[in-house]
Amino acid sequence: MRIDILTVLPELLESPFQHSIMQRAHDKGLLEVHLHNPRDYSTQKQKQVDDYQFGGGAGMVMTIQPIADCIDKLKSEREYDEIIYLTPDGERLTQSIANQLSMHQNIIMVCGHYKGIDERIREHYITREISIGDFVLSGGELAAAVLTDAIGRLLPGVLNDETSALFDSFQDNLLAPPIYTRPADYKGWKVPEVLLSGHQKNIDDWRYEQAVKRTRERRPDLLDEE
Repeated sequence: MRIDILTVLPELLESPFQHSIMQRAHDKGLLEVHLHNPRDYSTQKQKQVDDYQFGGGAGMVMTIQPIADCIDKLKSEREYDEIIYLTPDGERLTQSIANQLSMHQNIIMVCGHYKGIDERIREHYITREISIGDFVLSGGELAAAVLTDAIGRLLPGVLNDETSALFDSFQDNLLAPPIYTRPADYKGWKVPEVLLSGHQKNIDDWRYEQAVKRTRERRPDLLDEE
């Protein structure tokens, strides 16, 4: 998979992709992440990429020309399955969306900044708009990092245990059940006996029951979606 990210702050995104699972995905040749600065495409003398809003109002807006030219260049080189704009008013990111996107080959992500991007980019280029939550960040970079991580870890071969992602929270609309490791008894706090029994069916049944219980207590809305 290849992900191209348009950002005026490429330095902010370098670190998240150089460690842990994302670095592993890159080293295995399973995920390429390329950063593109719209300033490199600006026709302005000072490489300006923002301007005042038409109609007045506080805050600057990212201009159409640098973003459009960057996207046009990328699209001339390969086909893209999605061009995603990270924005608070997009559809809420879910595990289901991450699963869908992990099936694609090429994705562009556009990071807004200032007050956002010229609406014409959204109208003529963007194919999907995604929000990582009901709050506002200084820019779309951290949201792009979150989305890339959510997608990248699902790619076959990225995780050491291929079945690991299947039991994450939100798969099948359930939160993950409680998990334990050694020692089995710490200060009298004991691991549930069923997990030490070696009886896999009983363990699986217990985990499912606990997942349903935890979801009902903490996120009943997920059960309502079934």
